Amino acid sequence: MYVSTGELSKRFNISMRTIRYYDQIDLVSPSRVEEGGKRFYSGEDCFLLEKVLLLKSLDLPLEEIKKIVTEESTETILLAHKTFLEEQLKATQASIAHTTSLINILSLEGTIHWEELLSLVLPKKETRNWSTFFSEKEQETLQERLPKLEQDSMTTKKWMNMIKRIELCIQEGFSPGSAHAKLIVEDMELLSEETFQGDQNLMMKFWDVRRSQESSSELNLYPVKQEIIDFIEKAYDSL
Repeated sequence: MYVSTGELSKRFNISMRTIRYYDQIDLVSPSRVEEGGKRFYSGEDCFLLEKVLLLKSLDLPLEEIKKIVTEESTETILLAHKTFLEEQLKATQASIAHTTSLINILSLEGTIHWEELLSLVLPKKETRNWSTFFSEKEQETLQERLPKLEQDSMTTKKWMNMIKRIELCIQEGFSPGSAHAKLIVEDMELLSEETFQGDQNLMMKFWDVRRSQESSSELNLYPVKQEIIDFIEKAYDSL
């Protein structure tokens, strides 16, 4: 079964000019040309064009595409395209995770600094050095259990709400020794137990890191305001 140049253009959503150009450079040529110059493409021609368009989506030059479709198997071409799609997916997932982090920061703070928005275009330099503070096993545990701003998980939302409650206490003038603060501390204890699953030693090691703005920054953790850290410390002391 043959299709005309016009039908080929519609089927693959490419211009007639492109089809003609591929013919001129002997990349994809019609199997049948009638008197008057009307061109018709066979099923095999169509399959070849599919491979060309697939490789073109990888931003390869036409000369290289021509060499690949001549020398490489269909499986090799599909594997190359699969790798390209996986790389795109990974980049997209990372971008979504970073954007989710900014949304959660906006929810917590009510604003986002220009530098943080700029990081959507210019990725933030990685400064994590977890091995300085935690063993390999502890790092794996924290990676699994800690709330992550790039995820809309229930644990993340619970910790975000906890920070908001403390901010409200500070704004409304409740002291760290108040009943409101006591309830927050009790809820924080329950949430910490849920997050660290009873590992008090790891919980305290992580809190020591969180108490330090410098250490938190080094591990690229969300910067909890010092006034919130101080409020929690004083609330625990008042128990």
